[in-house]
Amino acid sequence: MSNPINGKDSAPPTSNTIPDFKKPARYDDESPRPEPGHRAISADKLARKLSARQVQMIAIGGTIGTGLFLGTGKSLATGGPASMLIGYAIVGAIVFITMLSLGEMAAFLPVAGSFYDAFGFALTWNYWFNDAVSTASDLVALQLVLQYWTTKFPGWGLSLIFWVLLILANIVTVRIYGELEYWLSLLKVITIIVGAKIFIILGIAVNCGANTEHHYIGGHNWFIGDAPFVGGIGGFASVFVTAAFAYGGTESIAITAGETKDPARTMPKVVRNVFWRILLFYILSILILGLNIPYTTPDLDSKDTRTSPFTLVFQMAGSTAAGSFINAVIMTSVLSAANHALFAGTRLLYTLAVERHAPTFFGTMNRNQIPWIAVLATSAISILCFGASFIGAGQLWTWLQNIVGVSNQLSWAAIGVASIRFRAAIKAQNREDSLPFKNWTYPWGPWFSVILNMFLVLVQGWSSFSPSFDVVTFFSLYIELPVMLFMYVGWKLLKRTKIVKLREMDLETDTYPVEKLDPINEAKRSRWKTKAYDVWRWVL
Repeated sequence: MSNPINGKDSAPPTSNTIPDFKKPARYDDESPRPEPGHRAISADKLARKLSARQVQMIAIGGTIGTGLFLGTGKSLATGGPASMLIGYAIVGAIVFITMLSLGEMAAFLPVAGSFYDAFGFALTWNYWFNDAVSTASDLVALQLVLQYWTTKFPGWGLSLIFWVLLILANIVTVRIYGELEYWLSLLKVITIIVGAKIFIILGIAVNCGANTEHHYIGGHNWFIGDAPFVGGIGGFASVFVTAAFAYGGTESIAITAGETKDPARTMPKVVRNVFWRILLFYILSILILGLNIPYTTPDLDSKDTRTSPFTLVFQMAGSTAAGSFINAVIMTSVLSAANHALFAGTRLLYTLAVERHAPTFFGTMNRNQIPWIAVLATSAISILCFGASFIGAGQLWTWLQNIVGVSNQLSWAAIGVASIRFRAAIKAQNREDSLPFKNWTYPWGPWFSVILNMFLVLVQGWSSFSPSFDVVTFFSLYIELPVMLFMYVGWKLLKRTKIVKLREMDLETDTYPVEKLDPINEAKRSRWKTKAYDVWRWVL
């Protein structure tokens, strides 16, 4: 049997270990650089049992979760309605540029993997840590959601039950994970599509007087107390990390679309339709929340409890049942997010082991081809959720949210760096005409994303210094910076890797040539039918 890695004959690896091969020397390249004969060889040993319907629903369902439903309450309480609206709009613009950058690279190179060696080592570990902490934060969020109905049941008990269930779903067989995630995501997506319209209409009605107090609210909540900007510069800056947490995962849609049959047609639609639907839902929802819910509302950002402002809007309409329903939807959303994060983190740790960027035993698989040690290692971080009994679920969730939010911002900045290097290499090799889909914001867009992300990472911890220094909050907001730097510099010094020159980057292997694009025969439909179809798809 010929080994695709080194071209020599070798026996096939056993099903429960990582194949033993000697990796070829690799440069350090902060840009998408395919390596011939090496990409995704070992990772293919993972069980491929997820159906198309499961993968599509998982991708869609993973974009809206805990950050929107619970994080907006913290943003409103600490920053006020105007800070929340502006902050989410700015982060939304960053994510939009990130999706354009990712879409351009994924359409040109529709294969798994974009970063290598020192840069890839640090960034992949960052993504793994992101998913592991996200799983823990979602289990803590379950405790907060439960408090809407009762405070008699111990929150740690609920986290323990679902922690065990999530591990079993991810360690037995991938089919169980797929089915669980499919139905949770389906419920969440249906609720979001239908519920978003209902929420927006109901929110407008509540604002206009259809509330339990039967009075017109208008913009009153924007002018009470310290509103609309609460907490000064510190309150305004604190909103960004929460917004980054809420938007986390949105860019995964662009990566999925980059591997489709016809990326030149698919990428513009994905970036335009999917993202704008998410962005409009975020912005409109946040505007309505800021208009209807006073920032002084109890339990929006307390140490022990946390109430979703979405639930409060339904309560204001006088429907207790509707409030319970939306709270139940939030719970399924939290479970879906935790399940998705554990699965993604497990696969990242497995990939790190395969690439010899982590101890190889993390790649050990069971008879169902599940990297079970990676599942246990990723879920082990979730033990943090039991600390809620000592420091308060609300406080713990805030700290975990800070870590994940900063991790997202560093990832977006890294994608911007990769985009800059990628386009520079394209220009240096005179390949600009070979791009199936172009990022129309280049060159200013990626630079804007990199500079603004790093600026926000540095200043959004203002509240940890004022009015007094908060050690734990400071570490939750800044611990990612030295860790990322240490991992990048450490790997580079250890392996003595080099940065590949622009003209030496491999822009041939695994690329998607423009001449192979499927023909677009728009003549089969009249212009008005095409527009009507596009509008219909956007609405749905």
